[in-house]
Amino acid sequence: MSRRAFLSVYDKSGIVDFARAMVELGWELVSSGGTARTIADAGIAVIDVAELTGYPAILGHRVVTLHPKVHGGILADPTDPDHQADLARHDIVPISLVVANLYPFATKPGIEMIDIGGPTLVRAAAKNHAHVGIVVDPADYALVVDELRDIGWLSGATRRALARKAFSHTATYDAAIVTWLDERDDGDSDGAVADAAVDATLPVSLHLAAELAQPLRYGENPHQRGARYRFAGQRSWWDESVQHGGKELSYLNVYDTEAAWRLVNRFTQPAVVVVKHANPCGVAVADDITAAYQLAHECDPVSAFGGVVAVNRAVPDSLARLLAPVFTEVVVAPSFDADALATLAAKKNLRTLSGPPPAVDGLDLRAVDGGLLVQQRDPVSLDRSDWRVVSQRQPSAVEWDELVFAWAVVAAVSSNAIVITRDRQAIGIGAGQQNRVDSARIAVEKAGERAIGAIGASDAFFPFRDGLDTLAAAGVVAVVEPGGSVRDDEVIAAADEHDITLVFTGERHFRH
Repeated sequence: MSRRAFLSVYDKSGIVDFARAMVELGWELVSSGGTARTIADAGIAVIDVAELTGYPAILGHRVVTLHPKVHGGILADPTDPDHQADLARHDIVPISLVVANLYPFATKPGIEMIDIGGPTLVRAAAKNHAHVGIVVDPADYALVVDELRDIGWLSGATRRALARKAFSHTATYDAAIVTWLDERDDGDSDGAVADAAVDATLPVSLHLAAELAQPLRYGENPHQRGARYRFAGQRSWWDESVQHGGKELSYLNVYDTEAAWRLVNRFTQPAVVVVKHANPCGVAVADDITAAYQLAHECDPVSAFGGVVAVNRAVPDSLARLLAPVFTEVVVAPSFDADALATLAAKKNLRTLSGPPPAVDGLDLRAVDGGLLVQQRDPVSLDRSDWRVVSQRQPSAVEWDELVFAWAVVAAVSSNAIVITRDRQAIGIGAGQQNRVDSARIAVEKAGERAIGAIGASDAFFPFRDGLDTLAAAGVVAVVEPGGSVRDDEVIAAADEHDITLVFTGERHFRH
């Protein structure tokens, strides 16, 4: 094993201390460009790669380390006589350790941020990890120095772990470039590649790289392990969120909180959403955020037990005091008043989270055997300019506002979905049934007498009039649904028989 190391890093945090420790351990350092200058400026002996190869950096620094004196030294197998003969013939010194990380393409995408020499160094060293160490993460510098100091070289297990991290590093990097190219439109494409795509929204291939972001308490069930992963190079509201108290999050805590947070952020007025098993069981909008919580909880207090509460305003102590007696898994909001946090801190198991709004655009991915189902994230529009009143009865201005509110809620409920609302409060939610009339019956049962004079919403068309008949019999006076059934005429006739308003949106919002 030689004691020559090659250092070429964009992220220079810790590199001077690392280089100094390596020299103290008797290693010779070779480096390039800014890394070499940083090390030399610290008074540490280093050989510039141009001195090693006899070639300066060319093409505006695009070609610096691509040379047999570098890669021959990295890729040589010391157990192969032919390799050793080649090294001797070409006067190449073996390199036993490579320290390299790449241009920050994910945060500064562009042609000149597409690293060439860096990935080549990393992959060469990782390929030859049986004999060469590769370090891509400054967090590993201390581990490497300690092991070199203790046993004189890196163990096989350490070299394998570092190689695995190195290949992950380059895979993540390439995935970010592919994603960037998919998102670009320079206007000079002949359309050949684009024609192979499903459409302009879905790329011809997905190159996904995800990193462990958050170990979870357990999976869907306690006997399953679970974790949250983050697509490499991306940040989400989860990464910006702060947990102020409570136990570690579980898989379902994250899943339900995501659903609640997405729905509550559809509303611009003070709003509260209560979610249980990924479905809203309470939604309300009010002029005051504490009143909104009271109304949301009243929708279905039984289902709210063990649920997730999402609030789109700062949580005041008045809300916290109402929420504290109710067993709740998670409360998420933009922020919490100090006295509200103190009140909620008394609930040792309650998880309190604050964070920014979620991203609106993106792709939804679901696993299937051997691959993924991919679709555009459902864009729920609350613009009623294209909606059509198909009944004889016309909605009042107040009913129009309520129809929009009901439509926002039903689009977040699992299909088949029926929602009944009144005064910007969900009062009956029927979710996840195999037929629409059962969902209507559940929503009516939950609403009770409150359904009289209320508004109904259906996430998809009524295939028969029975669902609408169920809502009308309970006292619902206006219903919003997509339309598009072969029996639309029968459903419209039913609305006119009951003298209720029927509005078609022209857009379905199934959620499975």
